[in-house]
Amino acid sequence: MTDLAPLGWDPTRSADVPPGREPARVARVDRGLLTVLTAGGERRVHPSSGLREEGPAVGDWVALRGDLAVALLPRRTAFVRTAAGRTSAPQVVAANLDVVLVVDALGGPARLRRIERYLAVAWGSGATPVVVLTKADLCADVPAAVAEVTDAVLGVEVLAVSSVTGAGIAAVEALLPPGRTGALVGPSGVGKSSLVNALLGEVAAATGEVREADRRGRHTTTARELHRLTGGGLLVDTPGMRELGLADDEGIDTAYADVAELAGACRFRDCAHGGEPGCAVTAAVDAGALDAGRLRGWRKLQAEAHRQALRSDARARAAEHARVRSLHRAMRAQPNRPR
Repeated sequence: MTDLAPLGWDPTRSADVPPGREPARVARVDRGLLTVLTAGGERRVHPSSGLREEGPAVGDWVALRGDLAVALLPRRTAFVRTAAGRTSAPQVVAANLDVVLVVDALGGPARLRRIERYLAVAWGSGATPVVVLTKADLCADVPAAVAEVTDAVLGVEVLAVSSVTGAGIAAVEALLPPGRTGALVGPSGVGKSSLVNALLGEVAAATGEVREADRRGRHTTTARELHRLTGGGLLVDTPGMRELGLADDEGIDTAYADVAELAGACRFRDCAHGGEPGCAVTAAVDAGALDAGRLRGWRKLQAEAHRQALRSDARARAAEHARVRSLHRAMRAQPNRPR
């Protein structure tokens, strides 16, 4: 077990490993196959049918029986979003993370609401978020840009980096000492793949150009993958996300701690912060102490999380109804059942 320490293994996990099974960490998930890292090196294994239903994610720890992954060990942290589509089912992007690196690019107007959305999900993951602003070589005033973002992300470290000049790369490396796991998350075109290559010191991820017409990038990373850095840390690269839906409201009030604190001082507990008497939130906006855009962002995420909770309840009810119907059908199919 001690040989697994460079892969992020915690000895307290030993109790979760079934007897006679070998722990391994998932580095990549492909159709029908898992690439895992073990004390003996990298291997390709098949997930059991039960494990396939659980949906192993990059960063997960699994238990192996030969070349078969048979069990998923409990997750300590997980970056979870809602999957695209009408069902909005939760989807684990990466698991067992220590740091979530929220990546956005310099060289244009700061996308504060987008960064705040990613931070809300990152705080909800249980890991520590850090904002990484790439393409510093394209920004005319890096300190001012960093200060603008820092003012909007209370309690979160903000780093500016350039994969071209190497500026700031060492600061990111310092976040990932041996055995510590981070994940890069952000939309396409913000420089995640270039940052991965800079951290690895080699071309491990394809990079693409950003369209000048709309400053939007293409998905150059097509699959999530766990990389081992030369300094001993581990890094999960993820494809760009066109949409990042909230799975719950777990991290919203942490990402918007200033708004949440003001909301707690409102006269009415059910205050909607829309001009009610004694509303501390709107009073702060009127006084210039709170940015109105930040309040709109908080309300938008709160409403989205509420809708997701309603959908989750509906899915749970539908699953229970399906279980009961299946049970009734099985009982009716029994040949000796009482008539």
